[in-house]
Amino acid sequence: MTAPEPDLAFFLREQALAGADEEGVWTPLAGGVSSDIWKVETSRGACCVKRALARLKVAVPWEAPIERNRYEWDYMQVASAVAPGSVPAPLAHDPKRGVLAMAWLAPDRHRLWKGELLAGRADAGFAAAVGDLVGRIHAATARDPSIPARFATDASFHALRLDAYLLETARRHPDLAPRMEALVHRTASTRRALVHGDVSPKNIMIGPTGPVLLDAEVAWFGDPAFDLAFCLNHLVIKARKVAGARRDLIASADALRRTYLARVDWEPVESLEQRAAALLPALALARVDGKSPLEYLDSGQQGALRSAARAALLRDPRSLVDASRQLLG
Repeated sequence: MTAPEPDLAFFLREQALAGADEEGVWTPLAGGVSSDIWKVETSRGACCVKRALARLKVAVPWEAPIERNRYEWDYMQVASAVAPGSVPAPLAHDPKRGVLAMAWLAPDRHRLWKGELLAGRADAGFAAAVGDLVGRIHAATARDPSIPARFATDASFHALRLDAYLLETARRHPDLAPRMEALVHRTASTRRALVHGDVSPKNIMIGPTGPVLLDAEVAWFGDPAFDLAFCLNHLVIKARKVAGARRDLIASADALRRTYLARVDWEPVESLEQRAAALLPALALARVDGKSPLEYLDSGQQGALRSAARAALLRDPRSLVDASRQLLG
């Protein structure tokens, strides 16, 4: 198909990603709820173009500021400097249009981690590399005095993560509301490092030289424990879902936790781990009753996870090993 809108084709030409009279061939890509994404092919090569949406593509109303596209661009710049190759190469950005272009990652050389995990192919070595990468980015940005002002995205992070996940879940579980609200307050007021905000297997490619992080539009200078808990949550839930790979998925979660915590030198490890352990069951419950429930759980699996997550929340785990065991049952 041609460009969905003339403005998008103009963006490509303006940024020298297409010839003077080209629109390019635009192929919509599936998988995201917060942005329109296309693979675009022109005479100058293939790239990926992304445009943030003001209203997300989910069942319940969920809105967020489109300027988050700028912060995804900035995250890519920072991560590229800390760990070259850890994000797609950023190519061009137009903050007024809320559009960015990045390198196209060929599927024959980049596999989506989520697909591998759901197929039962869990590699603890790769999970360890993910933990190490996220820890490296946190450690580097915790010491960078330019990061706090550059990523002062509290409103966007609140809308896309704290409200959509934790407070929406609190509205559906009034008895847990004080606990969830306390977690929101502590997370929002903890500012240590550059947080990706969506470290999920659906946003991590298995590249030729290691993990590649995608979709950093929720980037925020805040609590790094959120990234750790967010990613571990997906591994723990998949360990419940993919019975044949349960042992390998648990081993992957353990490997990610260990390599990440080995990088923590900006604050006491115990403090960060306690915050992550408290967030883990809250985020698990949010993947059933928040604004973005996991699509691969059936109603029975949702009910079982809901019960396990509620029980774990009420026990107030102090370590990630304890929190994971309580969620796994």
